[in-house]
Amino acid sequence: MSRRKTLSTKKKLAVLVSAAAVAGGGAFVMASTSNASQSPKTLSAGDSTVCLGLATALGNNQSFIDGQRANPDAQSAARIANREAVIAQIKVQQQASGCAVGESAQGSQTTQPVQTAPAQTAPAGNAGNAGNTGNTGNAGNAGNNAGGAASGQQVCNGSTVTLSGEGGAPAASSNQFPAGTKLKVTNLDNNKSTTVQVTGVSGSCALLNNAAFEQVREPGKFLIRRALIEKVG
Repeated sequence: MSRRKTLSTKKKLAVLVSAAAVAGGGAFVMASTSNASQSPKTLSAGDSTVCLGLATALGNNQSFIDGQRANPDAQSAARIANREAVIAQIKVQQQASGCAVGESAQGSQTTQPVQTAPAQTAPAGNAGNAGNTGNTGNAGNAGNNAGGAASGQQVCNGSTVTLSGEGGAPAASSNQFPAGTKLKVTNLDNNKSTTVQVTGVSGSCALLNNAAFEQVREPGKFLIRRALIEKVG
């Protein structure tokens, strides 16, 4: 009798262990399924300063490409290819930062008021030309008024600063200053400054390349909201 009872007890323990294993396995499967369904949230430009900076950089480069395609010259194809490579790199950074890949933001700088000359009354004989207040083909150069600022003068008030994603020595690109202009960019949040030369055209008052941006950035941020931009040469 004692042997039968012993065997019976062992069988009961085996059944209980098996049941526990099955229950535990089921719980593991349910937990795994639950975790798999909770995919990481994709952040937008409105959710993160990092995502906003990357979206702005992407938008600026897209704007530049659109401008080159609208008014091409002999170097446009090379410039477009370069900026497309920059956009591809920005998308890689967006994915690595958990941002929406390909999200684009425009308007990284505050539009500066354009100084217009007082209206002049046209001679009666030229009344038909009264509407020709200027060459419409030069409308896109309105922002270049800032290019005539005196050395040491603050420019592009209210502009934010981000990076183009381009490599090379510290430099900047601008939609308001010609190549060769020297700009001093100060991040007012950490008081770091860099003085760079404008080497190309972009969709911003001052768009820094990677090396220049690293000199003034705050860790983990791709946008300088409070920037002081000065023309120094």
